[in-house]
Amino acid sequence: MSTFRQKIKKIPAFFLFIAVFSTYNPVFAETTETKDQDAHHHAEKSLDWPGIYNGLTPCADCIGVKTTLALNKNNSYILITQHLGKSDREFTEKGKFTFGDKANTIVLTSRDGSITRQYLVGENMLTQLDSNGNRIAGKNADSYNLRRNDVTANPPKHSH
Repeated sequence: MSTFRQKIKKIPAFFLFIAVFSTYNPVFAETTETKDQDAHHHAEKSLDWPGIYNGLTPCADCIGVKTTLALNKNNSYILITQHLGKSDREFTEKGKFTFGDKANTIVLTSRDGSITRQYLVGENMLTQLDSNGNRIAGKNADSYNLRRNDVTANPPKHSH
């Protein structure tokens, strides 16, 4: 019964989505933007970046940092981290993010502005970057990936 209710709740949202995009009429104009500027906005426009990302990133004095990052369509985020093997405490950081100067990057800035973090946006994945916006190198380089967990490989089948 709950599955039926969930499907019923999704129907109005689907029609709202269709209504909004059916009224969208793009206007094309000549522009002087360079290819670099176009690439700058590539992630924002073409990748499906909103969602919840999870991973276990390296830690110097613990087993690893259990990381959950939620990116919202309104450019806000919530980052929850826990240092495994060191503490059961979860740290929550909230803030806003912008798209970075480098192609397919986002910059997270905490509410108080004291912390900034950068990530490379990929298909269903975020890669944590260093403070200069570069990929982290070394043997643990692949451990800085957060995978999107709200994507299903096999979409549910709909009955007619």
